[in-house]
Amino acid sequence: MDEMFRRKILRLLDQHRTTRIATVRPDGWPQVTTVGYANDGLVIYFLCGADSQKAANLARDDRVSLTVDDDPAQVMDIAGLSMAARAKLVTDPAEFEKALRLLISRYPNQKSLDLPMPKTSEVCVFRLTPTIVSLLDYSRGFGHTDLIAC
Repeated sequence: MDEMFRRKILRLLDQHRTTRIATVRPDGWPQVTTVGYANDGLVIYFLCGADSQKAANLARDDRVSLTVDDDPAQVMDIAGLSMAARAKLVTDPAEFEKALRLLISRYPNQKSLDLPMPKTSEVCVFRLTPTIVSLLDYSRGFGHTDLIAC
C-alpha cells in the first residue's frame, strides 16, 4: 500500500469514533448499524452484545463493509472511506483487554458510567482486517475515489 494512502486512511480512522458497519443477515439482506470503534493502525476493533444480531451474522459470515465519514457543510469537502474487511472474534484475553482499553481511550471526556467492565460472556469484541479500502475525497473532484488493496 502506498504510504500516502496509508496516512490518509489512518488520519480518517483516527479522527472519528463511530462507523456504520454492514453485516449479512441470514436472509441475505445487509444489516447496517452504527458502532463505536478504535483502531490500532489499520486494524479496527468494535464490541457488541454477545446475543446481538451482528454477532450472530458475523458467526455465520465474516464479511463486513463499513464507512467512516462526517457531514461537512460544503459538498466538495466530503471525505471518508469505505472498507471491505474480514471480522474475527477476539478470543485471546490479552487482545480482548487491549481492544477494550483502546475503545475506552476514544472517549477521554466520558463521565463515569459507574458500570463494571463488560465480561467476555456479555460482549463480543471483533477485529476487522481490511481487504480493500475506497478513499473518497471530493476536494480532488466530484465523487473522486481511490481504491486501495490491503
